[in-house]
Amino acid sequence: MSPSTPGFAGSGPVPDSSNPVAGAAVSVSGLTVRRGRDTVLQNVDFSIPAGRITGLLGPSGSGKTTLMRTIVGVQAASGAVQVLGRPAGHPMLRHLVGYVTQSPSVYPDLTVEANVRYFGAMHRKGKPDVAEAIAAVGLVPQARQKAADLSGGQLSRVSLACALVARPQLLVLDEPTVGLDPVLRADLWNRFRSLAEAGTTLLVSSHVMEEASHCHSLLLLRGGKLLAQLTPSELAERGRSNDLEQAFLTIITEQEDHDGGIPARSAHSAGWHDRRMR
Repeated sequence: MSPSTPGFAGSGPVPDSSNPVAGAAVSVSGLTVRRGRDTVLQNVDFSIPAGRITGLLGPSGSGKTTLMRTIVGVQAASGAVQVLGRPAGHPMLRHLVGYVTQSPSVYPDLTVEANVRYFGAMHRKGKPDVAEAIAAVGLVPQARQKAADLSGGQLSRVSLACALVARPQLLVLDEPTVGLDPVLRADLWNRFRSLAEAGTTLLVSSHVMEEASHCHSLLLLRGGKLLAQLTPSELAERGRSNDLEQAFLTIITEQEDHDGGIPARSAHSAGWHDRRMR
């Protein structure tokens, strides 16, 4: 989300959740993204259930941001991408989908409240909606502070509030916990759970494998390919380890062995170390 492209959200028809297909908030089939000679995403297929937290996990360069940009309709791609029952990028989705990018993008010379009020006005939201969004991200004490005076973690929360003010049905978050200390990360995940319980669908990317346990389901991305879609418990079972990072490494190793590539025998060779995917 940026000042020129606010987090899109609003009210609208809620997908039927009576079955996994009709109840999918996002459905992707045969998605391929190429940039020049490079294939960034290759033949990706998955669906995201409505009203749940789906984690998008993978090392840096695996295609996470490109996939999210495709879902919100700002990335050219081939294949079929349906979002809340409409093609990705459909004008109606501007009032149904919220998108928060990695870098906080707010007006530094405005207060927290003024920033959220500005984005809320684009969706005809009033003071109660602004106050609720600020409270939802825990920034009530900082509401009248200028964004320029906030910490990096607080700036990320302002961006999130600017997306939340319009009450999105789908909230796409690109590595929202980067740079936050463990306490702030835990608090933010608690807030994500509250949003999901209230009916919001969340797609959250991360390179911190420890955060996988906070999600209802996981998309494991590696080298532009979707390795698996499963739950945290299924990841642990398939990877034969309760350490979800080690379990992911096992899946990568088996996939590369199957493809005839060089096995990823260590965390470093898989593209991350010290329990963080770099």
